[in-house]
Parts: sequence; C-alpha cells; structure tokens
Amino acid sequence: MPHALGLVKALRRARDLVLDSRDTFSASLNDEGRYRLLIDAIDDYAIYMLDLEGRVTSWNPGAERFKGYRADEIIGSHFSRFYTDEDRAAGLPEEALRLARTEGRFEREGWRVRKDGARFWAHVVIDPIRTPAGDFVGYAKVTRDLSERRAAEDALRRSEQEFRLLVQAVTDYAIYMLSPSGRVTNWNAGAERIKGYRPQEIIGEHFSRFYTEEDRAAGLPAQNLRRAGQDDRFETEGWRLRKDGSRFWAHVVIDAIRNDAGELIGFAKITRDITERREAQTALEAAREALFQSQKMDAIGQLTGGIAHDFNNLLMVVISGLDMLRKRLPPDPKITSLLDNVMQGAERGAALTQQMLSFARKQEMKLKPVALPDLVDGMGEMLRRSLGPEFRLAINLPANLPPVLSDENQLASALLNLAVNARDAMPDGGEIAISAEVIPPEAGAASGADERFVVLSISDTGEGMDEETLAKAVEPFFTTKGIGKGTGLGLPMVHGLAAQSGGRLVLKSRKGDGTTAQLWLPVAGAEIAAAAPVAILEDISTPSLLILAVDDDSLVLTSTTAMLEDLGHRVVKAGSGAEALTVLRANPDIALIITDQAMPQMTGAQLRDAIQARRPDLPVLLATGFVDLPAGADPDLPRLAKPFTQAQLAQEIARMAARGTPALVP
Repeated sequence: MPHALGLVKALRRARDLVLDSRDTFSASLNDEGRYRLLIDAIDDYAIYMLDLEGRVTSWNPGAERFKGYRADEIIGSHFSRFYTDEDRAAGLPEEALRLARTEGRFEREGWRVRKDGARFWAHVVIDPIRTPAGDFVGYAKVTRDLSERRAAEDALRRSEQEFRLLVQAVTDYAIYMLSPSGRVTNWNAGAERIKGYRPQEIIGEHFSRFYTEEDRAAGLPAQNLRRAGQDDRFETEGWRLRKDGSRFWAHVVIDAIRNDAGELIGFAKITRDITERREAQTALEAAREALFQSQKMDAIGQLTGGIAHDFNNLLMVVISGLDMLRKRLPPDPKITSLLDNVMQGAERGAALTQQMLSFARKQEMKLKPVALPDLVDGMGEMLRRSLGPEFRLAINLPANLPPVLSDENQLASALLNLAVNARDAMPDGGEIAISAEVIPPEAGAASGADERFVVLSISDTGEGMDEETLAKAVEPFFTTKGIGKGTGLGLPMVHGLAAQSGGRLVLKSRKGDGTTAQLWLPVAGAEIAAAAPVAILEDISTPSLLILAVDDDSLVLTSTTAMLEDLGHRVVKAGSGAEALTVLRANPDIALIITDQAMPQMTGAQLRDAIQARRPDLPVLLATGFVDLPAGADPDLPRLAKPFTQAQLAQEIARMAARGTPALVP
C-alpha cells in the first residue's frame, strides 16, 4: 500500500541518519537506542505504542506534530481520545484493537481529533506486539494525516459530481461517451430526449444504430470514429435516427479522449437536433430562389417586351407596305402568290410577337365574357386538322358553364397552343381530352375570397415530364422540342394570358403518366356578362381629314402616313411629342392625332394630356402594342393595337366617329 511504502522510506531515511552518525554514538548506543533514534527521526507519521488496554506508552515527534500532544501530555492516556465522539459511542476504538489482536492487523481510514479539537483524515495501521516467546504485550500504532489528499479527493469528487449533474441537466444536447470501439458507455437526459432511448436500453450498444441504413452501408460510423481518432476531433452534420425510426438533422462533434500516456481510451460525443434550423434555412433559401426567379422572369419579361415592341414596329412597316403594294400592283397570279407568302410570314412574325408580349404581360388584352363551350366547339374542326388523324380529340364541356373573363382571341390561341403541345408529347399518337369544371370559391380563392373559377383542362396520354422538366416548363425559351420545332414561348404565353385574366396556369405531370394543363379562369361577373355589346357602325363614312401622325420611328411614321393618305386623308408628321405640339399650334384645323405610346421624353398618353389642356375636343388615337398605360392615364383612351393594317386603321377612325367625336362627324 502507498502509506506503508511511505513509512518504509521514512524508516530508511532515519536509518541513514543513524548510520551517518555511528562513529559519534556507536560506543554509547545499544540496539534499543538505535531503534528509538530511528523512530524519533520520523515526523511524517505518528508512531507510538499502546499497552494491552489501549493506553499510550510511547510517542514520537511525528505524533506530536500532527496530533498536537507532547509526550508528557499523552503517555498513559487511552488512545480513544483521538476518535470522534460518534466513533467512541459506536465502540470503534475497542473494535480496532480487537481486530488487530484477532486478525493480526487492523488498517482503516477515518476522522481523528487533534488536541485543539480539529478533525483530520487519518490512515491508521495497528499491529499486535508479541515477545519472542509469543506473549502478547501491546500494540504498535502508525497514523498518517491524509487531510490534504482527502480534501483533494473530495474536491475532485464534488467536481465530478457537479459535472455529472451539469451534463445530466443539459436537455438540448445529447452528451455521452463511447468506448474506443464505439459502444455507448454513458447517457445524459438530452440524449434520451433527442434520441428516445433510456440509459438501460442503449448503454453497451454500438452508436452506429443512430445512423441511417444508407450511412451504415457506406461505413460512415467507423469512418467518423477513425477521423476523430486521427485528428482528435471530428465535426459534421447529417441525418440521424431516433428510437421510433424517425429522422432528424443532427450537428455532431466527436472528440477523442486520451489518458496521460496519450493512449486513446474512448470518445466524447455531442449531438444536437437542428432540424428546425435546417428547415428554416431551407425555407429561406427557397424564398431567395423564388425571389431570384421572380426577378429573373421580370428582367426577361422587360427584355422580351422591349424586343417585341421594336419587332412590332418593323412588322408594322412590312405589313402596311405589303398591304399598299397589293392595292397598287396589277393583278398577276405569280406576284399575288409571292405577296401572300410574304404576308403569311409577316403574320407569323406578328403571332410570335403577340406571344412575347403576352409573356411580358404587355399585350393589349380585351377582357370580356367568353362562353367556353361555344369557343371550343367552334375550334373543334380546326383542332382536329391541326392534330392529325392519328390523334383522338375528346371534348367534354358542360353546356351550362358560366362565361369566363378573358380575351377570346388569345384564349383560342392558348387552347390551340396547349393542344399542339399535347400532340407533340405523343409521337406515336394518342388521345387529347378537353374538359372543364366550376371550382367553388373556397378551392380557387387566389384573387378573392368570393371568386369562382372555371378550370379548363387539356390532358394527354403522352410520355409526361419529370420533376426537373416540369419545374422549367413555363420558363421563356425553354423547350424539349427539336431545333426549329418550338420557340419556348407557347407555355409562357398561356401563363401570361391566365395571369392577365386574373387566373393561373397549373401543370400536372409525371414521367410516363401523361400531362394535364389547367387554365384557371375567373367566372365573369353578372354585370359584365349581361352588358350589351357596343353598336359599331362599320359603314360610316368619314370626310377627308387633316391628321397629325406622331411616331419616333421614321419607318413606322412613313408607313402610317402612306396608309392615311391612301384612305384620302391629309397628313402632317411629327417625330416626338414636343414636335407634335409645335405642329399643332401651326395647324389649328387638325381634326385627329394618331400617336405612338412608347416615345422618349414624352409618351403618347402625356402628349394627349397636353393636347387636352389646349383643345379638349381634339380626339387622340393611341397606337401601341402594350396593355399597360402609365398611372393616372385615361383608361378609356382610344387605342389601336400594333401592328395594324390599313383596314384596321380605317375601322378605328370610323369607330371613333360612331361614338360622336365632333371633329370626325361630317
């Protein structure tokens, strides 16, 4: 034992002192004297003798040093005075002597009392003393003061206990230890709360059971322990399993634990459930992505609208020029055929421009009640011709469907677009079904709590789309068709039409399971559905007028001027709003102004406001391809959609005259 070894060392030191001084004292000391000198030299131990009854018969300096009694104060006294009152009442002194006598030795630790009443923690050894003849004559007692060691052990014990309580009190973190092989050796309350196992269920089990089946198959648990052992620390995030099999997203730290020699004796493992934080982060990233996509779509819409506007102007020149040439050239089948072919190309370009403007939500829309059964029935033959004989078209629309609010022409174009997309998704033929149903307000309340929708569905039996393709389907210029077979603007145009009508486009598809495109269109209000159509006098004649044509594009301005002059009108021109006001002051007999909307410095609507301040009776016709006017502009401002033909221009002038515009009535 360590205390006995300490005593032996002390005795050896005392012996060395005796030997060093033997030349001085050898003549006067016998063996007993040398032994006494040895005992008296030890001051780290109380070494003394007791008689048969337990009274002190000898006392060394060590005993005096930490018990406080001088030899003359204690010799003859019973050794029980060194015991506490409790131990004396329990008969511990007598029991110690009895055990030493009967068993040959007594050794124990316990509280002892100094002369001043202070307690100290003592290690005690009592040995029986016998003569060479075997007679029992007393006891040898060795006591050592271990108070400092006891205090250190108590402090360590308290620290360990406090640390254990601290770890057990933590419920937001799973804190536990692993053996070098990865088996759980302890388990805190946080681990039980997060993972669901009670200590008796998990201690001794391998920690790999917390990993998913995929991670176990990949050897991830062993790999993580190996990295922690190599680097002393390993940190990661990943899916972990609870006792009930549910998954949670965990932040994990594994620290290697080593002894004083640097040998690995286990691992400390801390796990935190951060599922909520991950979900919040995922939602934030999704919101950021949605914002980015919205900004991207808005930017593409702005770009597309600008390109379409410029293209509209070019088509305006081409279409009006072809219109004028057709009237001026002599009848010749070859020339007429060429002109018709060029006109068809220009009209296809105009249709593409309308798709671009519809996607950009800048196309002129004329919202009015549309009867879907009549629209679809009227398109039936055209749809069948467009699809081809290998495709079956099934139309199932209830006759009592309420009218929807949309632009009839653009809705027809959208329906044709969706049918053609369905056809292209079935290269080996198949069936296309067109159906419709009314959705009650609570299911379709996207724009208003009381709004009803009619859902027009176009379904095919084709190959369908995977999730990635479905997510990109309405992006502009995205197409799965071959080069030259699609512009990637069909679905964006349909999407734009639905949005401008106050509804939405919903695509449902699964790979190998076909596709259904749903057009959600708002039901037209009763006051809108019952409104009587405005009477238009198509045969009204207008006199030769002095008309001011305004456009910042010189090509468009020239074409518009030519068409007006061919209709018999006199025309003055201006290339900007400011120039138009100057021309107007110089020509007070101007009867009509036809102006472009999108002009720099002063728009057509602003020009109209400036003219109204001077001549409120002077009519202004706005030529534009955009649906949106600036905030505050008169929504009833007469508009002519670009690109327009000479016939459409003449019809709009006649319509303004039919409304009773004074300057246009003969």
